[in-house]
Amino acid sequence: MSDPATETDSGQGASQDKTGEVFFYHMTRSPLEATLPVLLQRSLQAGWKICLRGTDPARLDWLDERLWTASDDGFLPHGLAGGPYDADQPVLLTADTTLTHPADALILIDGAAVSADEMLGLTRVSILFDGNDPDAVARARAQWKEVVAAGCTAKYWSQESGRWEMKASS
Repeated sequence: MSDPATETDSGQGASQDKTGEVFFYHMTRSPLEATLPVLLQRSLQAGWKICLRGTDPARLDWLDERLWTASDDGFLPHGLAGGPYDADQPVLLTADTTLTHPADALILIDGAAVSADEMLGLTRVSILFDGNDPDAVARARAQWKEVVAAGCTAKYWSQESGRWEMKASS
């Protein structure tokens, strides 16, 4: 996997400015549980606090279990929303549609929504979608249109060649 989590237009690493940049990750070869830990690790290495937003609390519970053993270090530091230390979590998993975590980056899974204000107020928004699910692809296409209409930069990353490559940018 190349390094899409820290790419910028100049390729010189992550920007710390709030830019309204939205990356779409079209997963066709790797499932979410393989792609997500790499993306989270690279985002943490960039110094970002991350909010991972899903739509199904049971799915987030399942991911919570996987993330404890996903990294070479043994786990990715994270927590499920609803605890007393949510704001302190480096990665917070939530189904809440309101961003209450002091995040630099927002990662969306399973068709979770993002507002234009969130897009513009964060360093990065990443939308991961299953390329083998026609409904997920249709939702991602609709989200691309929303991103462009909000005036944000959209970048489309695909892994159809076996490695992540940027295929389109708005």
